[in-house]
Amino acid sequence: MTDIAARRTGLHARTGGPSDGEDHLLEHLLGWSLVVVLALLITRLGLF
Repeated sequence: MTDIAARRTGLHARTGGPSDGEDHLLEHLLGWSLVVVLALLITRLGLF
């Protein structure tokens, strides 16, 4: 089955990758929170 035919019938595999149309605000907030926490830990431990 070709990709176009699969799209017409709705039979496409979900691979767990990023989906279109979703708001990724929570993912961005969690990602930046992780960056800040790591930066605080690195500076507190004197690694930088």
